[in-house]
Amino acid sequence: LPVISHDDAMAIHNGALRILEEIGVQIDDEATRKDLLENHGCRQDEDGYVRIPASRVDHALSSVPDKVELFDRNGQRVVDTTSERPAYCAGHNCVNILDHRTGDLRPGVLQDLANTAKTCEALPHIDVACSLGYPTDVPPEEEARRSVNTMMDNTVKPIAFTAHDEIKAEAIWDSMAERLGGWQALGDKPCGLDLTGPVSPLKLGDELCRRLQLGARNNLPVVCYPAIFPGMAGPITMAGVLAQSAAETLAGVVVHQIAAPGAPVLAGSSVLPMDMKSATIAYGGPEYMLGNLGGTDYYNAIGLPSWIGAGCSDSHCVDAQAAAEVGANLALASLAGTAFIHNLGFLSSGRTGSLEMLVLCDELIGWSARFAQGIEVTEETIGVEVVKRAAKDNSYLTD
Repeated sequence: LPVISHDDAMAIHNGALRILEEIGVQIDDEATRKDLLENHGCRQDEDGYVRIPASRVDHALSSVPDKVELFDRNGQRVVDTTSERPAYCAGHNCVNILDHRTGDLRPGVLQDLANTAKTCEALPHIDVACSLGYPTDVPPEEEARRSVNTMMDNTVKPIAFTAHDEIKAEAIWDSMAERLGGWQALGDKPCGLDLTGPVSPLKLGDELCRRLQLGARNNLPVVCYPAIFPGMAGPITMAGVLAQSAAETLAGVVVHQIAAPGAPVLAGSSVLPMDMKSATIAYGGPEYMLGNLGGTDYYNAIGLPSWIGAGCSDSHCVDAQAAAEVGANLALASLAGTAFIHNLGFLSSGRTGSLEMLVLCDELIGWSARFAQGIEVTEETIGVEVVKRAAKDNSYLTD
């Protein structure tokens, strides 16, 4: 289900390259700026922005692997981004939980993450577990590692996480390595995915630069993608916001591939249309999926593995609105040609996580994935011989 042509995708790419060459990006981390980028053909202007030449972007894209793989802790491959079937991942770090037992909306606690992991483990179409909520009953400095450890206690599926900085990221990877038998085993069959990205407009923060390099140098997969509000942190037009978000992502990919050419990385463009009445994300609007599908077309055109969001709703409860919005965006996502779909289980424009919503998403994935398989046409399925046997006496049922 393409929404932009290959030629249009390359026009967006040209726009992204012009942004990187003519404007540049802000690189907060001094070591990344001086020791990495400036030593590889990039230069810093008087205003502090680092300009990245198109040749450096092309060089980075030439070394990015054509796929990202994730494994469960039993060593079984469960995600391969070259597969015809996309992988599915729950959402992460919502500030509230909709308690399915009481109906109360409340802050999340660590036990909620355990329940989410158990639910992800049980749902057949969920490939990658994620926290849905954010635990408020643990100290902030311990939250990232304890969250992932709690989830690993309750599922063997790979876990997507947000580490906040490179120190917490290393602690999380170390916890995973301990359960697999060491960092080498973790690098060979990674069971985690670090979610990070630039800050729009055109900024690569300290923690992003360092987490990208940490993952790259240990052959551990990371996601590098911005979350961008059209008209507020980028152009209002869809093509313009895709070009800017592409520039931001490509800058991160350049840092990642200079650190370790050939390390696995996922891209993406999280275009978040804003409801002007409330200044919240409008997941239910058509622009959200247009941005996702346009980003998929773009990244497929330049050969970069990517992921998109779906399975999310603006509704505050699991109702007809939630089912309609999630059914639509999951069906569209399944047709987009993307490798990876995340954000499953979101309510309230991403502020609330719901296990009931996650279960409904799993059910709808079954429908949309079957639809996306299309119709198999072979000599056998055309069934002329069946018609010969059964048509004249209408014996198809017994045949």
